[in-house]
Formats: sequence, structure tokens, C-alpha cells
Amino acid sequence: MEKISAIFDGRVFRPDQAIPLAPNTRVRLTIETLPSDGEEPVSFLLTARSLNLQGPSDWSANIDKYLSGLETEG
Repeated sequence: MEKISAIFDGRVFRPDQAIPLAPNTRVRLTIETLPSDGEEPVSFLLTARSLNLQGPSDWSANIDKYLSGLETEG
């Protein structure tokens, strides 16, 4: 299996490099949208930190307790 990058022009995919296949070879494509040139991928952690979410100080250590609703008050 080989991964290639391509640009979709609204009708066909145009590979960024030559593809070592004979003409009319059947292939299976899986589409993954890539960021545009110059566009930086967004970091989940930076996004989460920017939200300034409030929660208990032991949230990460006791996440199962909080998700199940078994947290105790006090």
C-alpha cells in the first residue's frame, strides 16, 4: 500500500507526484483531507487549555468516578 498526496480540482484528483501504476489499473482510494498550504494543524491540547475549563483538581486521577456520576461532595 502506498500513500500519495493529491489535489481535487472539483472533478478529478491530481497526484502531487508520479504514480507507479499502469494506465487503467483499478485502485481503492481512502480520502483524508489535509490542511491547505501554510495552514497549521490545530493542537487538541492547546485548544483544550485555551478554554480555561474548571474542574476538580483530581479529575485526571479519578476520571472514571466523575464519568460514572459516583463522585462524592465535600
